[in-house]
Amino acid sequence: MMKSLRLTSMTAGAAVALACVVGATGTAQARTLEQIKQSGTIRIAIANEIPYGFMQGDTAVGLGPSVAKHVLKEMGINNIKWTVVPFGSLIPSLKADRVDMVAASQAIQPQRCSQVDFSTPNSTYGEGVLVKKGNPKDIHSYQAFVKNPDLKFGIVSGANQLGFAQKSGIKSNQIISLRANSDAISAVTAGRIDGYAATEFTVALLAKKSSRVEAAQPFKDPVIDGKPQRSWGAFSFAKNNDALRKAFNAKLTAYHKTDDWRNTMAKYGMNKTSIEKVSAKTTEQLCSADS
Repeated sequence: MMKSLRLTSMTAGAAVALACVVGATGTAQARTLEQIKQSGTIRIAIANEIPYGFMQGDTAVGLGPSVAKHVLKEMGINNIKWTVVPFGSLIPSLKADRVDMVAASQAIQPQRCSQVDFSTPNSTYGEGVLVKKGNPKDIHSYQAFVKNPDLKFGIVSGANQLGFAQKSGIKSNQIISLRANSDAISAVTAGRIDGYAATEFTVALLAKKSSRVEAAQPFKDPVIDGKPQRSWGAFSFAKNNDALRKAFNAKLTAYHKTDDWRNTMAKYGMNKTSIEKVSAKTTEQLCSADS
């Protein structure tokens, strides 16, 4: 999984209905682009995780599905059969030919690249900080807390942001532990903390709940052990299903140049900084063990 703190939602009815699709047996030979077009339907798997890819009624939405719908329409494929599987079953479903592609914003990682082929990156996210509306303390990175030891840094108890803070040089007496994410808005607005640190998407979801807070923007990802805390997500395809992947990639690359794509990314919580960074890494770089 890309990171922890993802939110999930799934109705029991959808789970039962889609489980039938997951249970269907398939062959190890992936359907070709020509076969998919002849059938008129493409089978796509998601893990039902907000905001990456999740069911909304009888269709899927999110960073992956909403983009996939547009791209596939441009390819002349309009009928999609959505399949919900556990995150750990996404790649096995592809390899068993139960689905034709995955639109779950899986992080491109070397161990996954050895099993499936990824599209060009379509999403990226790192860390974020929730601040008061207007960002009065001018917080744009963890370093703001290092430079100003009077600032209070909030985290949820047990979160890996504690390690990020300590390695960044934030002092222990600056760090305030909260019971749950739901306490962050009141802690920020009451001045108990000057910023609440969490994953970018968690911060974005919290910011939508109150007009008194916002996600600090722009925001620079913390660098831990020389590496920014950031992941790049993409669509995945069965190995050697090159015609489908290349055709999808061509339309996806063109879509990335549009305001419609940028608005879709923003709709599901990706901030301006991350939208600009989607193209900062290539699939080849991310598949490398040295990335």
